[in-house]
Order: sequence, then structure tokens, then C-alpha cells
Amino acid sequence: MPKATWNGRVIAEAPTGEVELVEGNVYFPVGAVRREHLAPSDTHTFCPWKGTASYYNVTVDGQVNQDAAWYYPDPMPAAENIRGRIAFWRGVHVERT
Repeated sequence: MPKATWNGRVIAEAPTGEVELVEGNVYFPVGAVRREHLAPSDTHTFCPWKGTASYYNVTVDGQVNQDAAWYYPDPMPAAENIRGRIAFWRGVHVERT
């Protein structure tokens, strides 16, 4: 079962059939993410085929991992499969199985 952890805490966990793998990243459904570990960020980036990404800071026990989670609130048609999903990086450990 794919799982994302940081600083010893599970941030997201979902059955394999509920995640999307895109460009080597695991996109978890928002319902599988522990929202208490996410704080809004003002960061945005653009991907030509996925659209504009928005970010969250991941927080655990008062420590902040800046922009360590991202999502596409309004993905381009080619990336519609990641709508409503969140992916992680920057030290967040993601197990794929």
C-alpha cells in the first residue's frame, strides 16, 4: 500500500488501486491525506501538459517542510487523472507498494 511519511509520521496512505503514478510520482487521493499535516503555501509552478500546480507545506510536530506537497487544482485535460490528488517530495518518503 503506497504511503508517504515525514519525520516519523504517516502523511498519506492509500491502496495501490487508488493512487495515480505520473512521471515517477505517487498522487494520493485527497481523502487519503492527513490534512492536519498540510499548511497552505503561496508557491505555484507551471507544467506545460499538467497546468499550474499549487503547494502545501508539510508540518509535523512544529517542523515545516516548505512546499513538500503539490497538487493541480485545475489540471489540463491530459492530466485530468490527477485532479483531486496530492503528491510529495523534498524529503517526504514515499513507498510505492
